[in-house]
Amino acid sequence: MNKKIIVLAAMVLTVVTVKAQTKTTTHYNQIWGAYFNQTRFSDKVGLWTDLQFRTKDYYVEDLSTTIARVGLTYYLNDVTKLTAGYGYITNYPADASTNVNQPEHRPWQQIQWHTKNAKTRLMQYIRLEERYRRKFETADKLAEGYSFNWRLRYNFLYEIPFNKAPNTPGRWSFIVNDELLINFGKQVVNNYFDQNRLFLGLKVNTNAHDNLQFGYLNQFIQLPAGNRYRNADVIRIAYFQNLDVRRKKVAE
Repeated sequence: MNKKIIVLAAMVLTVVTVKAQTKTTTHYNQIWGAYFNQTRFSDKVGLWTDLQFRTKDYYVEDLSTTIARVGLTYYLNDVTKLTAGYGYITNYPADASTNVNQPEHRPWQQIQWHTKNAKTRLMQYIRLEERYRRKFETADKLAEGYSFNWRLRYNFLYEIPFNKAPNTPGRWSFIVNDELLINFGKQVVNNYFDQNRLFLGLKVNTNAHDNLQFGYLNQFIQLPAGNRYRNADVIRIAYFQNLDVRRKKVAE
């Protein structure tokens, strides 16, 4: 009996070892830069805009991705809002398997809400994306048509201020931010888990409504093959602009 247990344990250990050996993780060092703008036009209507770029490797080597995104926002109230919009993404060649840029069209819908306490602030959103990515005919040529999949994202940001009152210029805060991304759809086979992004950094208010955030982000991605992963150490710098252009009510 003991011999059978030993043999079975050895077989299990062998299988686990083989599987572990077939998993490949590639490491990258990148910079992510971003500009975000949320403008409120009325009590109910606003506009979301963001522009982003990401380098490929060694922090400053080439580009990996550029993003231009816009959305129309409906305010349920001052702390909860719905947004629907469109994003255009350019994916630059990541390795020798492709030599041309891959465009992506990405409609998206989102609910975002804020929880504010006396000292801390929590922001959360759930975003649904429809990803249309251009197919490749060869490594040097795009094909007609697009691959498609859905992606669900959950994001939370927790802010712990160091000093001063909210919306005060020069106020510093510590930021913990995590985002989980899940794929689903007929064309998704091996990587329902898409990626996780964990950010630790600082925020400083540049004025009463804008802020700069910077720090370290770790991005862990499972690639479509299922046994290949990417792990990126990222320096992230983002500027957030929040404008309120509602007309002030004139007292009667």
